[in-house]
Amino acid sequence: MTIAPPVAAPAAPEAAGTALAPLLLPHDLRLTPEQFALVCVANPEAVLELAADGQLITMTPTGGETGARNYNLGLALGLAARQCSLPVQLFDSSTGFRLADGSVLSPDLALVKLDRWQALTPEQRRTFPPLCPDLVIELASASDSGRRGSEALRRKMALYQANGAQLGWLLFPEQRAVEIWPARPEAGVATAPQRLENAMRLEGGAVLPGLVLELEEIWEPA
Repeated sequence: MTIAPPVAAPAAPEAAGTALAPLLLPHDLRLTPEQFALVCVANPEAVLELAADGQLITMTPTGGETGARNYNLGLALGLAARQCSLPVQLFDSSTGFRLADGSVLSPDLALVKLDRWQALTPEQRRTFPPLCPDLVIELASASDSGRRGSEALRRKMALYQANGAQLGWLLFPEQRAVEIWPARPEAGVATAPQRLENAMRLEGGAVLPGLVLELEEIWEPA
């Protein structure tokens, strides 16, 4: 990961050879959430997350098919929440949430109950909201073994669960399958996800009563 210098006017041709290369970050660098926020402000085009141990996580842009599915997913979730009149706030993949373990993670889609969102101060809303969403959704990419690969996303879902997510949906478009990650019991023991094959709809259950998400347009983006 490199940190780009502040945007400046283009250098004159004769000075191009004297420009400094972007600063390289050492692999053992550890940041606080506050320092991470400053890095994000200085690099608005970068897609970054922060691990609980302070390590910077770089994310690559999605491919076109995954991007189309993610867009359709956001539209479908918003429509489903509106149809059942749920008092919630939705967030896209550019939103970072500051979790209890100190990490800052960005789900592909997230939903927070409105009373929890409104309980935050204006400053907390402007920065990384210090809470774990009630619902987190991640969309796996079959062609990517990196940060969007299935095992990496399962580890991420387990982090959401450990930090208080009430419900998680991990979607596998190539298999038309979904892993449903429930809330962790109060005893703190991790709960294994339930896998649905050939899933055509998802329901919010007791966490989000009345929420029904249809998946056909997610599996087959136009």
